Amino acid sequence: MTAANPRSNRKPKGEGHSRRGEILAAAERIFVEHGYEGATIRKIADAVGLSSTALYMHFADKGEILQEICREAFARLIEATRDLAETPAPPEVRLRRMIEAYVTFGFDHPNAYRLIYLTRPAEAREGAQTMAQEMGGGLFDSFEAAVAETVRAGRMTGEPTLIAQAIWASAHGVVSLMITKPYFPWAERQALVDTTLDAVFGGLLKS
Repeated sequence: MTAANPRSNRKPKGEGHSRRGEILAAAERIFVEHGYEGATIRKIADAVGLSSTALYMHFADKGEILQEICREAFARLIEATRDLAETPAPPEVRLRRMIEAYVTFGFDHPNAYRLIYLTRPAEAREGAQTMAQEMGGGLFDSFEAAVAETVRAGRMTGEPTLIAQAIWASAHGVVSLMITKPYFPWAERQALVDTTLDAVFGGLLKS
């Protein structure tokens, strides 16, 4: 019997953009499952049917892969919230929709969310924290601007930065707990999100 070719599952060369996306998707999963230090180039390469040498044609090292995962994740999140920020609606409505989009992103992309918002020391050193500060800072600024507009409209009272951080912390708490503690007997997800945000906005908005 002829021995199976160990590389038979590898795809043809080419399709650079598609291949790059496959590498990022595999690495995102492996970083979460094995930790940054346990995620080797070999593991990532094997997951997409490449040799380690071929993978280096796309990325210089796993630090560059991590930074690209974070950059793409933030880009998706920024795009989702930017359109909502510009939608014609009362400022408090736009603000609520923006934080709901943030929550939805976290649940739709739990691995990316872990890497950009639940960064471990090794990942922080390799650029995840820098990317969070650069792109995440801009994202928070747009959210804070929506809060400031709501305050100017007389719908909230207080310091915009403090209010924005309180709302964000509440949303992050729900997302991070539910994706990292799946064994807990959580209530229905949307009901929990709605109840949390209703309580936060109910305490901040003027009647």
